[in-house]
Amino acid sequence: MSDYTPLSELGEFGLIKRIKEKFELQNASSVKGIGDDAAVLEPQEKQLVVTSDMLLEGVHFDLTFCPLKHLGYKAVAVNVSDIAAMNAKPTQITVNIGLGARFTVEAVEELYEGIRLACENYKVDLIGGDTTSSRAGLVISVTAIGEVAKGEAVLRSGAQVNDLVCVTGDLGAAYLGLQVLEREKQAFMANPDMQPELENKQYIVGRQLRPEARMDVVYELKELGVKPTSMIDISDGLASELMHICSQSGVGATVYKDNLPADGQMLETAVEFNLDPITCIMNGGEDYELLFTIPLTDHDKVKNHPDITIIGKITEASEGVNIANKHGQAFPLKAQGWSHF
Repeated sequence: MSDYTPLSELGEFGLIKRIKEKFELQNASSVKGIGDDAAVLEPQEKQLVVTSDMLLEGVHFDLTFCPLKHLGYKAVAVNVSDIAAMNAKPTQITVNIGLGARFTVEAVEELYEGIRLACENYKVDLIGGDTTSSRAGLVISVTAIGEVAKGEAVLRSGAQVNDLVCVTGDLGAAYLGLQVLEREKQAFMANPDMQPELENKQYIVGRQLRPEARMDVVYELKELGVKPTSMIDISDGLASELMHICSQSGVGATVYKDNLPADGQMLETAVEFNLDPITCIMNGGEDYELLFTIPLTDHDKVKNHPDITIIGKITEASEGVNIANKHGQAFPLKAQGWSHF
């Protein structure tokens, strides 16, 4: 007899009731959450920011190597990352899922346990959503809502000439983590008895499977008295995101190759795969770090921050977007990051 419960046995309302029992509201602006026709929010004197992201099995994730709990966490984190990039505080999410017939109640609970852990970590309320059947594998769509004081939202369009270009954390690790997971999947398909070789790869694999939104840096910048002039999260690759800021701000930029932050495990793995580490950093994507610009006058406030690296400067639009080496030679930047189509 199977230990797993088919979804048909519980039904949609039974599933919603089971999910609701594990989530508690944490924000004052969440007046009514799961259990009615719609949620009720009362954000007081704040502006609301709203973002939405969809993850499709076989396009954005592979359940061969992506645990459902990690997937649930990641689905929330990537949306919180967009809220962070607006200099806002995440407050609520809705989650819509499309499920194939192979999913059991226990599998769905595992997915929602990851969602719950992310909600707890980012102090976000799950206030609703929808569940439906899917013939195209697992589909997850998350909408995140955040609050920001009037005039405090940071857009992509505010970068000024002579601003400093900064990034959080390190870059390229998520892309290399995916390369490792894909390699191990191929080996597993050739020999299902083999154990995956992930020794010394935990960091980069974790960066792919369970990224973190950098809300910590958003709060720390506020404490330092620094308001970025522009900001974007790095989902499609540093080069692509920098070009978004430059095009929307009407400026150019130069980043310095030697300033780009990289983890040692990422660098070693790039060599192993015969990949150029700079290409992985510039075009890899899915790091969910923040790329932002600050006035030159704020240099001393961030220069010693352990999670912020100054990688370049904003220039006149006529100079274009470039990457420079230690000899001062500049080369036009090309965006080859993730394309959604």
